[in-house]
Amino acid sequence: MSISDLFARGGVAMWPLLFLSFLTLSTIIERAWFWSKILTHEREISGRVLEAARRDWDAATEIARKSSSQPIGRFLYSALELQDPDPEVFELALQASADEELNAMRRGDKVLETTIALAPLLGLLGTVLGLISSLSSIRIGDLGTGAAEGVGLGISEALISTAAGLIVAITALAFYRLFQSFVFGQAKIFRQSGNELELLYRKERLPLVRRNALNASSLSSESIVPQSTAGENP
Repeated sequence: MSISDLFARGGVAMWPLLFLSFLTLSTIIERAWFWSKILTHEREISGRVLEAARRDWDAATEIARKSSSQPIGRFLYSALELQDPDPEVFELALQASADEELNAMRRGDKVLETTIALAPLLGLLGTVLGLISSLSSIRIGDLGTGAAEGVGLGISEALISTAAGLIVAITALAFYRLFQSFVFGQAKIFRQSGNELELLYRKERLPLVRRNALNASSLSSESIVPQSTAGENP
């Protein structure tokens, strides 16, 4: 029996299942392409940025900026691009960027969730409609005759839509769980990289910024004092 025959015998529920299958397949292909470009670069970019941050903060900022096509690059650059912020602002920038990137990574999840929930129900609906159609044509006197055999064939065909719905739902569920594992992995990388970058900022960059600010304030005070003294002693 060919696929077209199975589709024709599955009943009216096969049409919405066909639509769901195309929608699910397109989502899976798009997400697979998305993740294929991310999973091979995130640790490399993170390592380069953090290594540069230990030596030269400006170099780390430039590396993150050039890697802004990747989520991890945009995540790190969101804090590095700030001009000597307070530690709280630095942390908030990382958190906001992480939320935005992780939300983008979850795109398509609603489609897969809808397919997982709806496909089995559509298949069951097709089976129920097929059973109603098959059993409505049989009478008690037809039991044991050729008409009853036809009803049995109709029932077997009615189950096709249930099998199709389960196949679509199971496929969607498998890829949904796979993509969720990728998101959890990225969240872990973001957390580790963000914590290490924030620690470097607090330990190395922030004391330097405050020291430079203090020196600038001292120089400004020294330049003001002689001027005021000269004004008092003409």
